[in-house]
Amino acid sequence: MIPNLDLWPIGNCQVSALIDRGGRFVWGCVPRIDGDPAFSALLDHEEPETGFWAIELDGGVKTEQQYLRNTPVLVTRHEDAPGNAVEIVDFAPRFVREGRTYRPTAFARIVRPVAGSPRIRVALRVATRWGEAAARTQGSNHIRFLMADQTLRLTTNAPVGRVAEETWFRLERPLHMFLGPDESFTGVLHEAVDGMLARTIAEWRQWVRGLATPVEWQNVVIRAAITLKLCQHEETGAIVAAMTTSLPEHADSGRNWDYRYCWIRDAYYTVQALNRLGALDVLEGYLEYLRNIVDAAKGGHVQPLYGVAGEAGIVERIEPGLPGYRGMGPVRVGNQAYEQIQHDAYGQIVLSNVQAFFDERLYRTAGVEDFHALERIGEHAWEVYDKPDAGLWELRTKAHVHTYSAAMCWAACDRLAKAAHALGLSEREAFWQGRADVMRATIEAAAWRPETQRISATFGGDDLDASLIQLLDLRFFAPDDPRFQGTLVAVEEGLRRGSYMLRYATEDDFGLPHTAFNVCTFWLIEALHATGRAEDARALFEEMVARRTAAGLLAEDIDPATGELWGNYPQTYSLVGLINCAVLLSKPWSAVR
Repeated sequence: MIPNLDLWPIGNCQVSALIDRGGRFVWGCVPRIDGDPAFSALLDHEEPETGFWAIELDGGVKTEQQYLRNTPVLVTRHEDAPGNAVEIVDFAPRFVREGRTYRPTAFARIVRPVAGSPRIRVALRVATRWGEAAARTQGSNHIRFLMADQTLRLTTNAPVGRVAEETWFRLERPLHMFLGPDESFTGVLHEAVDGMLARTIAEWRQWVRGLATPVEWQNVVIRAAITLKLCQHEETGAIVAAMTTSLPEHADSGRNWDYRYCWIRDAYYTVQALNRLGALDVLEGYLEYLRNIVDAAKGGHVQPLYGVAGEAGIVERIEPGLPGYRGMGPVRVGNQAYEQIQHDAYGQIVLSNVQAFFDERLYRTAGVEDFHALERIGEHAWEVYDKPDAGLWELRTKAHVHTYSAAMCWAACDRLAKAAHALGLSEREAFWQGRADVMRATIEAAAWRPETQRISATFGGDDLDASLIQLLDLRFFAPDDPRFQGTLVAVEEGLRRGSYMLRYATEDDFGLPHTAFNVCTFWLIEALHATGRAEDARALFEEMVARRTAAGLLAEDIDPATGELWGNYPQTYSLVGLINCAVLLSKPWSAVR
């Protein structure tokens, strides 16, 4: 089976897995999202020898899949030509138990006969060390898989010998499988797993019930929100950029990156989108993570990204044991961008935190001590806003003074002034507002190009970049400002390819980009709506909704010519765009009440 990105995520905010259209686990890392992949087939050959978990129906000719409503619990139905059928329920347990959230490093599968006399085969081949087959031992009701850094145990009421030997057998009753920590399973397996399923379903539906969704595109928003929640490592509050590594931005591009870490920028956009839905638990968890990052920096440089437990060193390496998605390597682990200078992070730290000075719903509102801690971030923003950096597109061999980075630094100081006002600190309000005013004037003078009537993406050139559209969201420009309107015209004319937007159209470290960057298309949709082109915005959004996978999700990139998705999946940026645009474009609830 040729790998593709038509994949269904399951997870529990500790681990996650991607399941293909055949119902196979093809990606999933343990003991957390940035760990060693127990399931690595997504980055392996078409017929991988290890790194997958399949439950096949003998003679199967038809497969249907869907999530249980408002959950990340997947149901796959296989049927053969005579009508024999099985149903597989896949999930990762997550629910509150004894006052704490139970989210083990574990996956559960329940396979049920639903028609006729089906025959099935179970093939569980756990990988380790990035593509090697894990050794295994077998007991009377379990199989242990000896990975490099941990052991996983499959506990099951299926015939263990048939599972171990991958032989066909008749399915005459529901079978339960729990792949988790190497410890004896407590309780009656089928009762316990069925109970976990019921509580996991209830927990997710309760969370979704608290979302303030728009009246239109509710299913789009709910699925994106659930998946964004899955991208949060709940133990620490970190939010990863995607669940995968090394899915190329386009064919044979070499643009294969590891996104299983927490970028300050991506996490900011994620909490901003979920805030619009009222999902404050994600914000509160992330702010705790962010406060720890700021404390660890001790007033010094803040990196663009960190590990999910706050690790600073994310050394990049290539793993030669896996050939890569469709053979398009390399497979990278770690991300060199942690060494880069990206000044926009200072703005995103403040922007993520500032809500806590105003929002009385939060368990922990921000006070004067928090404000003073953020002032250290503001000082960095003031010091570097007009200095070169790698920019938000993380150029590896070039540095410029990027307008987007400078505007984010301005936003840091502007929002500090607003936070000071909320706290009644009039002297600090004046101080930060004064700095913000100086920064704004500098940016406007350095980035404006009167000859072309547009803002440049860099202070030194006359460059187009889709991030310039974000000057609207940052409230640096109003939608009716002629400078923004001129910039929008230039960006759309220069970077739009049919229904999709490129990040930029100039050569970078890897040549010219060939695919469009999905979040940039969503930025364009927001700008079109703000500047009076509501029908164009709506049509473009419907086009993006139609490009989602069967699971209702998007990857990072899309081929403008074919519509094929590329890049890491599911990508938080793209899901953020779905939510933000749906909220913006939907008719109000009053229209249906």
